[in-house]
Amino acid sequence: MKKEWYVVNTVSGYEYKVKEKLDMMIKNSTDIQESIFRVIVPEQTIVEYKDGVKKEKVKKMFPGYVLVEMIMSDEVWFIVRNTQGVTGFIGSSGKGAKPIPLLPEEVDRILSNMGMSRLDLAKDLAPGKQVKINDGPFKGMSGKISSYDLEKQKVELLLDLFGQETSVEVELSQIENLK
Repeated sequence: MKKEWYVVNTVSGYEYKVKEKLDMMIKNSTDIQESIFRVIVPEQTIVEYKDGVKKEKVKKMFPGYVLVEMIMSDEVWFIVRNTQGVTGFIGSSGKGAKPIPLLPEEVDRILSNMGMSRLDLAKDLAPGKQVKINDGPFKGMSGKISSYDLEKQKVELLLDLFGQETSVEVELSQIENLK
């Protein structure tokens, strides 16, 4: 079981209250800390000019939705689903079915617009860190990170190809942590 990103549907205007309640549950319960990692209300800063005055405004990218990074289990699914202000998960057919997680490239696109990454920069993208390639021509191979470029969403890896260490560049969305 690995941590993945899910979209939680909230009552309109309750996004920050749901985030606050989930963050509080994470803080107060060590069991939940091991299953829910981040709760994010996707937002971006928009610059507007009104009467010649520049104003920056923070706007929700997806009103009524919250992103949750978690390891899906029956217990965690029940806790999030029954949090006050949550109306359900996106990608669930209902009838007790668990939701489908977002694809890594979807998460990367949303978080990069916010200046964030789905990977923990200090832990997951540190040079020398072993990662697994989950898509593309090198799918299934693992290698060490030599460098990364968050602006371009690229990672340079050192792979063992034919007994020789070779440098390859892959998209950020094509890698995952080795557990």
